[in-house]
Amino acid sequence: MENENLQIVVASGNRDGQKIMRLKGPLNIHTVFGFQAAVRAENSPGVILDFTGVPFIDSAGLGALVGAYVAAQKVQRKLVVAGLGTQVKALMEMTKVSQLIKAYDTVAEAEESL
Repeated sequence: MENENLQIVVASGNRDGQKIMRLKGPLNIHTVFGFQAAVRAENSPGVILDFTGVPFIDSAGLGALVGAYVAAQKVQRKLVVAGLGTQVKALMEMTKVSQLIKAYDTVAEAEESL
């Protein structure tokens, strides 16, 4: 699993200024640098990270997610996550990251919130 690639597809959301970044694959030490580069390149006012296709996230991936959130906050950009799987959701809750980054069950719910 650790050598799999992380695919990221960026699409426009339903509202102006929204971007949806659909992730497919694990977010881990092997894929985190591509994730960081893609998030840094996105400058829309509202970004939804769609984790529906992410089966696994490790501590490096979690750190990258928190880093992306903090960077977005510094420039008044909204960043939320949607479609968290069981493992990802459990890790975010256990580490209290879920109290920092707003998570939605679906991308549609996240789009409505931004």
